[in-house]
Order: sequence, then structure tokens, then C-alpha cells
Amino acid sequence: MSSAGIVTKISALLAPILADLSLELYDCEFAGGNLKVSIDTPAGQENGVDLDQIALVTRLLGRELDHDDFIPGKYVLEVTSPGLERTLRTPAHFEREIGKTINVRLVALHNGRRRAQGVLVASTQDSFTVRIEETADGAVSDQIEEVVIPLHLVEKARTVFVWGTNPKPNSPAARAARKSGSKSQSSTIKEVEVSAL
Repeated sequence: MSSAGIVTKISALLAPILADLSLELYDCEFAGGNLKVSIDTPAGQENGVDLDQIALVTRLLGRELDHDDFIPGKYVLEVTSPGLERTLRTPAHFEREIGKTINVRLVALHNGRRRAQGVLVASTQDSFTVRIEETADGAVSDQIEEVVIPLHLVEKARTVFVWGTNPKPNSPAARAARKSGSKSQSSTIKEVEVSAL
């Protein structure tokens, strides 16, 4: 059976297992004896997949694979979550991540760019649109550009986790928050002070 056939069969085996657990198949790859299955919660949920869910899916899928025995030779099964920075390979991946910052590397120049980073604003079955705030040479631009990129030009694409920042305890922003009575800021500052002792 080909790799594509194995992925199709795995997807069919996983469908009822994941439906019962209110999870979704994010990605499935089989190459070089490694079967990698990424599972996730439905789009829009705040919580991601936890370790207990990953262990349960691993156990249930492993049992199905042992019973059907359609993968030739030895293989390694890996069940994971897609993580904070997710690989984007399919139109469904791009559709799911609209509104997030992504980083894209292309196989060839497109609109003078080989790389792009920006907010994913739209997606179709064969292309996606990225809002870019920098020039092709990486300098910050005062103009926002929206670039439509065909999926067949993508060498690698992934989401980019953007870290939020909290003000330092004695910064003007933190002092202003304390004056205004912001509980979240003051409790955060107290926790830092207690843990420093």
C-alpha cells in the first residue's frame, strides 16, 4: 500500500475515535516508517489537546492498527498536538488559521519575495492572502501590502506565536495600572514579589 493509501486508511480509522472524543484530525503523515498523527480540538476552542487525550488516542489507534495490520514492516506511531507554531500544508490548515501571523518560504520568487511574514487574512482551495507590513528586503514599511500566494509555490509555512508583553513592575504602565486599581496587574506584581523572597 502506498503512503497516500496508508494516510487515507488511518484517517478513516481515526474518524470515529476522534468524533467520540470531540477532537479533530489536524494532520497525518507516513514516511520512512514513521506515522505521525496530529490531533486538535475543534477550531475556536480556547483549550488545546491535553496529554491524557493524546495517550488515549495513541492507545485506541494502536489497537486498531494491531488488529488491521495493513502497514508493512516496522513503523513508529507518534500522536501529537500541532503545537503553538503549526505547520500549514493543506487548504484546511490555512482556512483554520485565518487571523493569525504566519511565516512562509516559497520555492520561487513571487511578487519579488521568496519569504513573507504577516497576518493571514483569507484562504481558498488554491491560494491564501497575507497582509505584510515589511518590504521584500525585510525593512519595516509604512504601507500595508496584501499578497495572494498560490499554494503550489509554498515550500514551508507555519503559524508564528506572538508573545504578549507585561510591563515591568516599576514601569510607568505598571504604576498607572496600580493607580487605576487593576487587580490583574497588582496581583501579578504581588506574585512576583512573593516568589522573589
